[in-house]
Amino acid sequence: MSRIGKKPIPKAKNVEVQIDSGNIVTVKGPKGQLTKKIPECLEIKVEKDQIVVSRPSDKKEHRSLHGLGRTLLANMVDGVTQGFSKNLELVGVGYRAAKQGNTLVLNVGYSQPVHFVPEEGIEIEVPAPTKISVKGINKEVVGDTAARIRSIRPPEPYKGKGIKYEGEYIRRKVGKTGK
Repeated sequence: MSRIGKKPIPKAKNVEVQIDSGNIVTVKGPKGQLTKKIPECLEIKVEKDQIVVSRPSDKKEHRSLHGLGRTLLANMVDGVTQGFSKNLELVGVGYRAAKQGNTLVLNVGYSQPVHFVPEEGIEIEVPAPTKISVKGINKEVVGDTAARIRSIRPPEPYKGKGIKYEGEYIRRKVGKTGK
């Protein structure tokens, strides 16, 4: 039995879960609404204050999808109640970020500033000129947006300059040595 899959998902009072045919699950909460298709072989039951995911058999396919389906549902419930965020740091002389309306403007060593427009449902904040915070209710989209911002100028291994995740360790290389 999957240790992750058999754990029930706690459901808050203000969260509404609706399961349609084809295992299309809609979760509504105070922050918004998310819809996702969960693999059809899994059985999802909504009890009083928890959601239980079960599998029909111990086939390898069912076992592999059991933990996945439960984790996807748990992320949806967490997203509509608390939301998710990823923090990025800019490292380098003159590297800074600013927000103009809905657009993120990055000065990261290129000849022109880079303009980044986030997807709908994603909120970008700039608490300091060298810090960026990406927030939203869908964990997958928040992570993807943060990765796309990081890919504008990934950190390089010699000086560590670039855009990195908060707390990310950049493995350094030794530069050239003189004679």
